[in-house]
Amino acid sequence: MTIAGVFATLSLMMAPAADQPTVRIQQGVLNGRADADVATFKNIPYAAPPTAERRWRPPGPAPTWQGQRDASAYGPLCIQAPPNGDPGVGPLPMSEDCLNLNVWRPIKAAQPAPVMVWIHGGGLVNGSGTAPLYDGTNLAKRGMVVVTLNYRLGRLGFFDHPALAAERPAGEAAGNYGLMDVTAALKWVRANIAAFGGDPKNVTIFGESAGGAIVTRLMISPPARGLFDRAIVQSGLGRELQTPLDHKGAYGAPSARERGEVWAYGAGLRTAADLRAAPADLFLTPPPVFANGDLTLIDGRIVPSTVEAAFKAGRQAPVPFIIGSNSAEFWWMRPTDRNGYGQIDDDMTWLERADAVQAYGGLEAFDKLAITDLVFSEPARMLARLHAKAGQQAWLYRFDISSPQNPEPHGGATHAIERPYVFGTLNTLPYPVEDRDRKASEAMMGYWTAFARSGDPNGVGRPRWPTATLRDTRLMNFLNSGPTVTPVPFSARLDLLERFRERPRP
Repeated sequence: MTIAGVFATLSLMMAPAADQPTVRIQQGVLNGRADADVATFKNIPYAAPPTAERRWRPPGPAPTWQGQRDASAYGPLCIQAPPNGDPGVGPLPMSEDCLNLNVWRPIKAAQPAPVMVWIHGGGLVNGSGTAPLYDGTNLAKRGMVVVTLNYRLGRLGFFDHPALAAERPAGEAAGNYGLMDVTAALKWVRANIAAFGGDPKNVTIFGESAGGAIVTRLMISPPARGLFDRAIVQSGLGRELQTPLDHKGAYGAPSARERGEVWAYGAGLRTAADLRAAPADLFLTPPPVFANGDLTLIDGRIVPSTVEAAFKAGRQAPVPFIIGSNSAEFWWMRPTDRNGYGQIDDDMTWLERADAVQAYGGLEAFDKLAITDLVFSEPARMLARLHAKAGQQAWLYRFDISSPQNPEPHGGATHAIERPYVFGTLNTLPYPVEDRDRKASEAMMGYWTAFARSGDPNGVGRPRWPTATLRDTRLMNFLNSGPTVTPVPFSARLDLLERFRERPRP
């Protein structure tokens, strides 16, 4: 054994101090950290390292260990571009060996406790479960066992190539490796969370942006069925461009496999051996784009269809469901932008566009607000209504809390700004925290944890949040003045956009 190996073994065998709680799980014993209220266990591997020959393979069994594993510090991020101050990205280092998760548990809460599993956003190209923004302490203080996790990103997580397909065992799932990782993490939770005081029969998944899009995919994914009991989608889209793995997509767009081959050819990689031997950072350039369908793959096994089609057919998981969006998500993006979002309105007829511009009160307002509505607001309303149509309970929200001190010229609540309110990590906001923010965070944490506990977000001391219906849906509007039940804002313009999105295409 090397000297490094001796020190690693000794560190696992050290007896824990009083503030170092231990937990025995299927893989071995974990040595965490605790204060008066919450115990934490970090960098727990939930699957085999997806490296070398395991690159672009379904996640393998989690490793085991002897002695006590130090679980006091976060593990590495998954491979991604430099974070550049993104609050949704945790501290370095990064590595392909990144399939780890973190657990916060209350010290004194009644057991078994509800479990909340967070799936981070970042366009499927960046982010982590280790950012201070996603610290689970304040949710754990409310009686939750909180789990955050990493999953493979970019071309290492959502990718295919003819050479990989040629060597793949018959029947093996492909393409959506990052989604397979999240499913493996949920299996780990079912098998191990009771050791932390969590209830494996009461698991809520929640995620934002691309993490919310993963939640909707888990809702329709056969391998994920039965691994969670409630679901929350924060700004998780719903009608995004989705690309078939091995055949042409909408309007003759290339398949994921064709896209992978074109990229690899430009990078000088031809064989499966070439692809697996290439340095991980090579796959970052040029970056794949979520909006263009580069990473949102329909593989037929993990993701059998578009999210929209599955919800319309009633094939989604029959679980209580919260979904919503922010009032000024993509305030900086215009319908004329040359990307997947800007292309959404490109096949509007002149009459559809004229009606839409009129509904928005003019071209300037249409240009400023239409992408937020097309990408987030209307799809969230659609999925809530479809879930209600399927006979399931759904709750719709709109987040419209904003500060005049926000440095972004936003005109409302920008994309992802609700995250610190949900986690109670208001110190990560880009503007000074005021009493308004603290009250809003208390309300959101109250609704979210009540939902995780019982499948209903309502509780004493908060306005009653009505369920969505197929038509006259009302929502919870989180405003600077407090949470308020209102009709869906600007429903007339959402109706116009819905008719546009639903009409037959050539």
